[in-house]
Amino acid sequence: MEEPTPTPVRRILWVIAILVVLLLLMAGLARAEPVQIKDDRGRVVTLPQAPQRIVSLLPSLTESVCELDQCHRLVGVDRYSNWPESVARLPRMGGGIDPSIEAIVAAKPDVVLLAASSRASDRLEALGLKVVVLEPKTHADVRRVLGVVGQVLGVPQAEGADRLWRVIDAAVQAAAQSLPPKARNTRVYFEVSRGPYAASEASFIGESLARLGVRNVVPGALGPFPRLNPEYVVRANPDVLMIGNSSMQSMVPYPGWATMRAVRENRVCVFGPGDAEVVVRPGPRMAEAARIMARCLTEKAR
Repeated sequence: MEEPTPTPVRRILWVIAILVVLLLLMAGLARAEPVQIKDDRGRVVTLPQAPQRIVSLLPSLTESVCELDQCHRLVGVDRYSNWPESVARLPRMGGGIDPSIEAIVAAKPDVVLLAASSRASDRLEALGLKVVVLEPKTHADVRRVLGVVGQVLGVPQAEGADRLWRVIDAAVQAAAQSLPPKARNTRVYFEVSRGPYAASEASFIGESLARLGVRNVVPGALGPFPRLNPEYVVRANPDVLMIGNSSMQSMVPYPGWATMRAVRENRVCVFGPGDAEVVVRPGPRMAEAARIMARCLTEKAR
């Protein structure tokens, strides 16, 4: 007796099943392809495949991984990574400068992302771990680092880093257009941390201020984040002061600052810990940082 001929529905189901299997095989092959990138040390790092277990030791890199929709691959972060909220549940691996090597090794990461300022890269590599060193300092760096992180993760450039950068760029431009005419050409001093350490024209913060249409009193020739003598700021006499107050120490006045007109007239924006973290991190939240600074200028510029 002949076997019954499959019905059209059964044929369609077989074709769908075969297509699903082929797609899964193709996805598996894509994940298995080697990944090769050059990090900020100039070293070529080769990964056997897109990493599924990642340790990030810099908040801006943690945020970049998550904004590329790959937060689920993180198995550990530094003590300062706190956004998005989902990273709060992840194991803490110390700081970027003083990471817990034992905890990192125990997490069995496929790759460790960390800053150039970290002293742990050579030691981690000596223990057999793959390390990618990235540290954005300018807008161009942020765009480039997003691309490198996307490449490490195996996220297509057009759907990942390029899309994200367009959103950031458009939001910064919108923040600039939101400023009232009175805020244009305002002379601004931005302190990133107690010292005072300032954000100069050469920093990503300085670039954001320039795009907002204001002037930075700290020239780029001093470096991106120079430590200044408080008297320097008094002599510069800015129209508006912006203080990144993540440590809450910046409320303590520096000698001579009470004489500045901006201080006397309360044209000072002291960003609390939440906003301060946004404005001093060179990463995917730069759009929000621009809105925070624009709001300050709208309220304080005269």
